[in-house]
Amino acid sequence: MKIFSGFNIPQNYYNSIILIGNFDGVHLGHQKLFKRARQYKKKFNYKIGVITFDPMPKMFFNKSLNNFKLMSLSQKIKQFEKQKVDFLINQKFSRKFSEIKAETFIKKYLNKKVKAKFLFVSNNFRFGNKREGDIKMLKYFERECIYKLIIPKPLKKNNKIISSTVIRKLLCDGNLNKANMYLTRNWEIEGKVQKGRQVGGKIGFATCNIDIGNYIVAKPGVYSVRVRLDKTKKKVKGIANLGFRPTFNQNKILLEVNLFNFNRNIYNKKLAVEFIKFIRREKKFKGIKQLTNQIKKDIRVAKNSLK
Repeated sequence: MKIFSGFNIPQNYYNSIILIGNFDGVHLGHQKLFKRARQYKKKFNYKIGVITFDPMPKMFFNKSLNNFKLMSLSQKIKQFEKQKVDFLINQKFSRKFSEIKAETFIKKYLNKKVKAKFLFVSNNFRFGNKREGDIKMLKYFERECIYKLIIPKPLKKNNKIISSTVIRKLLCDGNLNKANMYLTRNWEIEGKVQKGRQVGGKIGFATCNIDIGNYIVAKPGVYSVRVRLDKTKKKVKGIANLGFRPTFNQNKILLEVNLFNFNRNIYNKKLAVEFIKFIRREKKFKGIKQLTNQIKKDIRVAKNSLK
């Protein structure tokens, strides 16, 4: 898959099937969209391209949304490749870009720069300065700009639309199984191992400390995990605590991972932590002994869930 940092793309990527959106999570609903796009590719022999924005516009305009994303850009790229996307336009979202008129976005960017043949968007898609553009406007310019607008019906389960918003709520509620089902894979956080206070090592359970960046904060608590080490496909089983470590009076959210049967130095290495099972919510213990006894119980539960 070819990646472009803006709309200036080579001519051999013109006349393509274009999907526009954040695609956070690349979940079942998104996958339905990509499947439909692949059908069009097979029929018309056009390339499939995705237009997405970084940072996500919602995060750009709402600075308080520090922890919001389901996935990083690198994770998103991997999922696009699995969906057979031919190229990605990853547009930097800025104040200047946000002020582009909706009509200009259609005529200059979608038509003149990309020359889109088919446009796939959701039925609530908004774009342009002050979100003035919508699917009615895209439909209005369809003939003039020589593209065909495709608005697939959203995917529903139990009369509920599967969306990134729904998955975020599932994770926040501790409903990891359903979130993973909607993602069609285990949710994971990528991050670098940082030097911590080494409290875990002092009580017999050494951990890797990972700053979760702007990932959504799933329900604070203990999880069984599988961890993929930097640039390898090998996965190591483990247990993780996502939260504030109330026993030690911490106030910053942190992901701590204890890897089973593992003693390598992995400081500054990039890890992908795959969340398998929510074991229990985070709680404050009266003392270290009570905490270590609970950790031993949690490890037994984690190992059983990872068999």
